[in-house]
Amino acid sequence: MNKCLLTAALAVLTGFGASVHAKTAGTSIGRHLAKTVCGACHQTEAGPALPSPNPKAPSFAEISRMPSMTDLAIKVFLRSPHPSMPNIILSPEEIDSVTAYIRSLSRKE
Repeated sequence: MNKCLLTAALAVLTGFGASVHAKTAGTSIGRHLAKTVCGACHQTEAGPALPSPNPKAPSFAEISRMPSMTDLAIKVFLRSPHPSMPNIILSPEEIDSVTAYIRSLSRKE
């Protein structure tokens, strides 16, 4: 019985560690994508008062603090064309990574 509990506990902990690692990897990939793909217009780094290169483009930190910016809202936004933005096409994995990065910014301030 104890052996079964120990095996189950290790499986849960190992899965948790893999999940945390995957999230961290996704966030760092998202940061890189944000910087290279979005950085010409948006301030992509966390910071209290860092302006965007384009004054009309909100910083990613501002976006992360918007109550309406859930994971789903960010993903839908990134998949939809917008007149004021270039038509950037990202893979589903890249969208997940950028979303994870944007959401991580709200926890850094």
